[in-house]
Amino acid sequence: MKNDGRGTRFKVKETGFRERNIILRLPFKFGAVTLTEVPQLIANVVIELENGVTGQGSAAETLVPKWFDKNPDLSNEDNFEQLRAATRIAAGLYRESPLENAFGLYSACYRDQMSRGAGRGLNPLLASFGQAILDRAVLDAVCSTLGIGFFQAVQSNVPGLRSMAIAPELADFDFAGFLAGLKPVERINARHTIGLVDPLTAEDLTGKDRINDGLPETLEEVIGFYGNRFFKIKISGDVEADIERLSRISEILEKSAPGFLATLDGNEQYRDPEHFQELWKRAKEDSRLDTLLSSIIFVEQPIHRDHSFDRSVDGISAEVPVIIDESDCDLDAFPRAAAFGYRGVSSKQCKGVYKSIINKARCLKWNQQEGFEKYLLSGEDLTTQAGLSVQQNLALASILGLSHLELNGHHYVQGMSGLPPEEQEEYLEKYPSLYIKEDGYVRLDIRHGKLDLRSLECPGFAS
Repeated sequence: MKNDGRGTRFKVKETGFRERNIILRLPFKFGAVTLTEVPQLIANVVIELENGVTGQGSAAETLVPKWFDKNPDLSNEDNFEQLRAATRIAAGLYRESPLENAFGLYSACYRDQMSRGAGRGLNPLLASFGQAILDRAVLDAVCSTLGIGFFQAVQSNVPGLRSMAIAPELADFDFAGFLAGLKPVERINARHTIGLVDPLTAEDLTGKDRINDGLPETLEEVIGFYGNRFFKIKISGDVEADIERLSRISEILEKSAPGFLATLDGNEQYRDPEHFQELWKRAKEDSRLDTLLSSIIFVEQPIHRDHSFDRSVDGISAEVPVIIDESDCDLDAFPRAAAFGYRGVSSKQCKGVYKSIINKARCLKWNQQEGFEKYLLSGEDLTTQAGLSVQQNLALASILGLSHLELNGHHYVQGMSGLPPEEQEEYLEKYPSLYIKEDGYVRLDIRHGKLDLRSLECPGFAS
């Protein structure tokens, strides 16, 4: 497909939203919240191309509390309503916009989305959620209407990515050449999340009721069931408690997953660089953690977003790369972070497809300038669920060339068991490399710790 640089232009004619409730099979604790159920938002759009042809697309995302806004005075329902408000703002802006390509629509509405969100008391991370979910639905509609897949659309620059004022440091960047050179990966390692209250061994469940739903419940069982070799370990900000839990985790991983690789997720729980360096110093002094420390790829967001850029983290990044996640609140965040010693940023579909692609371009440009792979883009998950949500996240990670992606939704939710049987069968039929049916329901098919993504090469945005 040839592209004249304008991308495929269209008008957003309709937007709509609905929700379904998701019940977790295990409690998921991260930071200050423990989830047992959560709503999933499904966005639908109808577009009309320049030639009058219409099409529709969809996207889905869980409304996770206490991540976008961790204000303890807000209830979970308050957080849900904040996310709904962000989507309503974006929907209004997109319907009001004139004929434009997908990236042009995002770019033209970005500043207004942020300012209108601020007017509603939404921080930039919350405000960006509205565009993040709608942009995926729009891309799905564009790809479906053209009869092409997401990978082909990105490589051919159907969205119309170009240098714009929203990313001035990429003014001279060759987006067309960059996108054409992206090669989707066919398989990706599932990086298993070890939550703060997750049982590690069978002994941790002594005296407690087991679920006995056929899926693993402890870390040891997860490794035996899925064969994971990549892990994301949550830490709490309590140095002594973290050291002891890390030592237990390390012992299990050394025995059950030899050659493992890991990341640490601070979830903003450390006060400042010195607080985290205290943990790192204690860990280096503890021989039980020698193997774990040598396995760590990066540390994710150890310091609270309000203080992430108060002082440099060069001292930490000199020993292990530190990346931002919650601090990645707007398009300027990664350049600001780099100036303070951070060496990477997370790709999360709830923060936006275009932000991930722009940050991938930044890593490429900056690494070429540095002469080595200093900056990295990680792949993270915010409890994406089996079906459209996880498929779009996997497709994004694939086109970005990531070798591993944090996945946690499949562990805390029993696959598609909450969906109608006919919907489950449709997913299984259309994406045979990605799903398996066992015990009467469909779930992700993780084998030897990996997912086969070849079924995602289909018309639409993995949809």
